[in-house]
Amino acid sequence: MFKDVLLPVDLSDPSSWHKALPVAVAQCRAFGARLHVITVVPDFGMSIVGQYFPEGYEAKVGEAVMQALHRFVREHVPGDLKVQHIVAEGNIYEQILDAARSIRCDLVVMGAHRPELKDYLLGPVPARVVRHAHCSVLVVREDDGG
Repeated sequence: MFKDVLLPVDLSDPSSWHKALPVAVAQCRAFGARLHVITVVPDFGMSIVGQYFPEGYEAKVGEAVMQALHRFVREHVPGDLKVQHIVAEGNIYEQILDAARSIRCDLVVMGAHRPELKDYLLGPVPARVVRHAHCSVLVVREDDGG
């Protein structure tokens, strides 16, 4: 049923993937799908902000994040899965949606929210992805501890 599964992760926030990763892995194994793991780094926004960073800073950050993403996959994703690593820059939900379209994914699996947003039904990023995605989105909720 699914050939390409997209898993957005925030490398600095395990709650973004702790529950969602096992679900994405299970979907990939059940259907022989490829797992696409994406992390998004914010862009510099206005060009006036970018002038305060040294030349080549964005490329160095992108390379460091890609290395961190590869390390994350080695440590957390079973080695028998086919994995594509994606580092995107910009607005988080827009980059997730762009990646989902460009790889023609069948399913996006993502965590519902960060713990500090537990009063919301969904966090702002998953809610926007659900609203605008062209494919199925499986939102995995964190336990509320109760």
